[in-house]
Amino acid sequence: MSKNTKTVIILLVAAVLIAAVPLFALRNTEFGGSDDAGSVMVEEIRGEYTPWFTPVLETALGGELPGEVESLIFCVQTGIGVGVIAFFMGRFVERKKWMKATGQEGDVPASGGERACTGSGDTDDPHR
Repeated sequence: MSKNTKTVIILLVAAVLIAAVPLFALRNTEFGGSDDAGSVMVEEIRGEYTPWFTPVLETALGGELPGEVESLIFCVQTGIGVGVIAFFMGRFVERKKWMKATGQEGDVPASGGERACTGSGDTDDPHR
């Protein structure tokens, strides 16, 4: 088993433990969202709490969204964000592989797509 495989397995076990331990350690506990906790704290400090606005979908539907629909929208939003991040990370990795394969690693391109001149006289311009 390679060192990378061992590291991945250890990190996966740690992630599972981080997710599972609170569920078993804090039995019969209600896990609420931060929105609810924030409004409760404001009510304790200021007295009354009235939201500044109502969500657009709640206004359009005339009531609260079901929890499953909120979860679906959140998951779709998360998937889009992960897709964008993965796309750009993949681009950077492939660019680095391409630069290494073509021998351009370490070259700093100048504006206009030409190679930067270091001032050592190694230019293709015969008039310099």
